[in-house]
Amino acid sequence: MQSNNEVEKEAANALKNRSAAIQKKQVMLWIGALIVGGGLGLVGNSALNELFNFIATIFTRLFQFVAIPTIALAIITTLSTLGAQKNTGRIFAHTVFYTLLTTISAAAVGLALYLWISPATLPLDVIGKGAENVPGKLGEISYYEHFLSVIPNNILAPIISGNVLSVLIIAASLGLGLAFMPKTKNRETLLAGIFGAQELLFTLIRALIKALPVGILAFAAQLSAEIEAGVIVGSLGQYVAVVLGGNLIQFFIVLPLIMILRGLNPVQVFRKMSPALAVALFTKSSAGTLPVTLASAERNLKVNPAVSRFVLPICTTINMNGCAAFILVTSLFVMQNAGFELTVGTMISWLFISVFAAIGNAGVPMGCYFLTLSLMSSVGAPLGLMGIILPIYSIIDMVETAENVWSDSTVCAITNHELEDDLPDTVGLATASA
Repeated sequence: MQSNNEVEKEAANALKNRSAAIQKKQVMLWIGALIVGGGLGLVGNSALNELFNFIATIFTRLFQFVAIPTIALAIITTLSTLGAQKNTGRIFAHTVFYTLLTTISAAAVGLALYLWISPATLPLDVIGKGAENVPGKLGEISYYEHFLSVIPNNILAPIISGNVLSVLIIAASLGLGLAFMPKTKNRETLLAGIFGAQELLFTLIRALIKALPVGILAFAAQLSAEIEAGVIVGSLGQYVAVVLGGNLIQFFIVLPLIMILRGLNPVQVFRKMSPALAVALFTKSSAGTLPVTLASAERNLKVNPAVSRFVLPICTTINMNGCAAFILVTSLFVMQNAGFELTVGTMISWLFISVFAAIGNAGVPMGCYFLTLSLMSSVGAPLGLMGIILPIYSIIDMVETAENVWSDSTVCAITNHELEDDLPDTVGLATASA
């Protein structure tokens, strides 16, 4: 007769194999939707393209709908449980260290490629025409005003406007407040309600993930239709090569190398986080992708919820690898075309400016573009070139967002791997992801 331990092991292996089979089936379904959607988008049928745009908009709005509550509840529940424990400081330290490491490396790769490819200066008449495409009011927003807008003056405005950094500040305050509250019945009742809301939210997220193939089909069709229509232009080929090339090097070489050095298999991490990467690519919003990133980390990568629900919301708002590289390369390109002298000191200074600017950026579509526009306006650079970049930024934004989420996944996986032996068995946190 088999012992209880042997029966439990067999049941665990059967569950693991079943989970792997379901995951493999999902990935194949996503790939199929991607291929079919890309083909349908190239057909050029206007009615079909309108339908795909409609479906893509629905999915984008649904992801945005769950994004802010996911960030808020994840931070509140995690800090309320871990806020008074020493592990919280260690998790936060790992998050900040690897965020800075990956973001600085992304900017450095972009700078190296910029120096190697050395994009040529564009004709003045081309830059002048681009000025017509620059959003007028955005050029007047200073970087000081951008940071001031992060500080909330009431609890509802950031949630309504989708100001991710403000929501993060409010959620962290509430989470730490709950952690240090007296252990009264009122506190327990309040926590039970918050954990219940989080469990409900994860139920909605699972339903959204099941419908994801339809969204991927629509997003892929939308993208291929834009490419067919000539949205991507060739006049900025060297600049685009620097931006996208830097993103791809960071994605496929630098981040996997960091994981290997920390004892992780990047191929396995990539495979298990692929749902989040697919959503990030098409939604162009790391904040909007967060629900899928959390679900993938906990269900596929088996990250401790104490880590995932603390690290990923923070990384979504401060770990912007693709954004740092875009800000640096674009700022140098704009200043070069404006006649600024780009000395070694200037380029190194802008490397760190781009890193800290990216940390303060919100994980929303076109966030990096608007932030770069503000930076260039603050130094008095002509903004015509930003108007030339605008039509092709949609494609750049897709790759950047996927890289941002891949970096978030890297930081989360490494933090979990390095601290897993010291982390508590957070039963309460795990309930919502079961």
